[in-house]
Amino acid sequence: MAVSYTPASHQLGFSSSSVSGSPLPSTTQSQLLTPLRRVFLPCRVCMASARLSIPRDLFNQGSWETELPSVSTSYAAETDWWRRKTGNHTSACYAACQAFATDNGAPKSLFSTQETPGLKEYAFRETATSRGHKAGVPVYVMLPLDSINPCNNTVNRRRAMDASLLALKSAGVEGIMVDVWWGIVEKDGPGRYNWDGYKDLLSMVKRHGLKVQAVMSFHQCGGNVGDSCFIPLPRWVVEEIDCNPDLAYTDKHGRRNYEYISLGCDTLPVLKGRTPVQVYADYMRSFRDAFKDLLGDTIVEIQVGMGPAGELRYPSYPESNGTWRFPGIGEFQCYDKYMLSSLKAAAYSICKPEWGLGGPCDAGCYNNWPEDTDFFRREGGWNTPYGKFFLEWYSGMLLAHGERILSCAEGIFRSTGVKLSGKVAGIHWHYGARSHPSELTAGYYNTRFQDGYLPLAQMFGRHGVILNFTCIEMKDYEQPAEARCSPENLIKQVVLAARKASVPVAGENALPRFDEEAHRQVVKNSRLTYEDDPHGTVYEPMCAFTFLRMNQNLFQADNWRHFVQFVRHMAEGNTNVGEIHHKASELIHVTQPLVQEAAAALA
Repeated sequence: MAVSYTPASHQLGFSSSSVSGSPLPSTTQSQLLTPLRRVFLPCRVCMASARLSIPRDLFNQGSWETELPSVSTSYAAETDWWRRKTGNHTSACYAACQAFATDNGAPKSLFSTQETPGLKEYAFRETATSRGHKAGVPVYVMLPLDSINPCNNTVNRRRAMDASLLALKSAGVEGIMVDVWWGIVEKDGPGRYNWDGYKDLLSMVKRHGLKVQAVMSFHQCGGNVGDSCFIPLPRWVVEEIDCNPDLAYTDKHGRRNYEYISLGCDTLPVLKGRTPVQVYADYMRSFRDAFKDLLGDTIVEIQVGMGPAGELRYPSYPESNGTWRFPGIGEFQCYDKYMLSSLKAAAYSICKPEWGLGGPCDAGCYNNWPEDTDFFRREGGWNTPYGKFFLEWYSGMLLAHGERILSCAEGIFRSTGVKLSGKVAGIHWHYGARSHPSELTAGYYNTRFQDGYLPLAQMFGRHGVILNFTCIEMKDYEQPAEARCSPENLIKQVVLAARKASVPVAGENALPRFDEEAHRQVVKNSRLTYEDDPHGTVYEPMCAFTFLRMNQNLFQADNWRHFVQFVRHMAEGNTNVGEIHHKASELIHVTQPLVQEAAAALA
């Protein structure tokens, strides 16, 4: 049953006040009618050479230079990365996010080439040699989540794995993606890494001539769509969370989420004397040293996990225990003491202490729809001064988290020959609503008037990171119309944001699909070129596509036939379809014994 929350106050003439569950004093009414000003970096820099300079104490990761001379560089530990700037209108500026925010107003065309005055542009700094718009897209296949047994750290179903890898190689697959679970490798204690299972698995992969995308999985397996097993965070980390529950993301009801450590404590020594970011960095450094002989050769990509399901987002739609069901709007995850402390400091920095007591009180519950709530409805609190303040802070915290981790990864894997990537979630439900509520609760400040993906893409570009996006297989008409889903327009928006930031794009399918219709949609989206582009420009396709997932269903006769044809379509680019089907038919015949063996071994 849908639950609707009554707004805290309608005193000010807004659709909703939304402020922390209590009416605002009348003395603040005239202040709230004054919109917050956004602060941009004051100059434009050539795209080929620009790089954002972040204050040194923002991320505590190496040397940075300040390029905001008009803003104070003095920081207090309590205010974290917020700056204070006084004047006729008080406003807060955080360099990681708001330097790239765009003015609210009429929505611009996705294909607009108009630049916002005063904004800098950033380029992907280590672009590969141009492949041309007719180039093929290499296909990788995700291995099962439990490829490594979490109990004994060995390869699961070894005979099935060997047969499956051989079949994939014979079909023309470029390589595999594997989750390198933090909860398996460092489960015995801080700094006690056991890579034995992964060394065995990657040796098998190398023997079959396949490449590897290795995912630094700092999240829990279990609780998300498609999770078929349970692999918790390391036991010693779970014990720390048990002792200090505020290390876990928390919703307004006090529910704790153990999927991923709250980003609110990123820079605090809460894990046996180390900060979470230091723990992630030490783990990646140990991986680099353990697999140095494979980096750049067999291991060609490191995907850096930055949140639940490895995606840079908040756990706003947890499926465990039936908490959330599609297509609910989700809930804000900002109620642990560390997040609340940051919110309070941000509110005080703009002289609005009443805004720092918590998230919007009228944002509904996990399974509400936008119009059930006063915050997310068409003319709701999301578009008021308070709503903008909160959403900028909430999304800015997520961007700063990404900056910290990607900065570490960039330094650790520099000169190893591997590419870095990060994943952004494909939250397509309620995309047609003005407020885009499901994206907002996940941390993406994307609305009818605000591009939430350009700041993400620019942040990826600053660190030379590939943007990996999901739901590439989906079509709008396949989704429930009443939920106003639009995966196709969402994909287009993300691709165009990456294009503006000169960031390469890779893709994944969000759900297991083995049918030809889904394969055709992936091939179409992988080209990154749109028929309705008024400029008629063509671009290089995706740098890679990762198929979800290797299992017994993949090796069923019809599914395998469709899959082999799909791999050929992706590899050949714009080649004659008839020729591709002929080549695929030959491969299907050749690989039939291997497929039968793999299917039998996985049964």
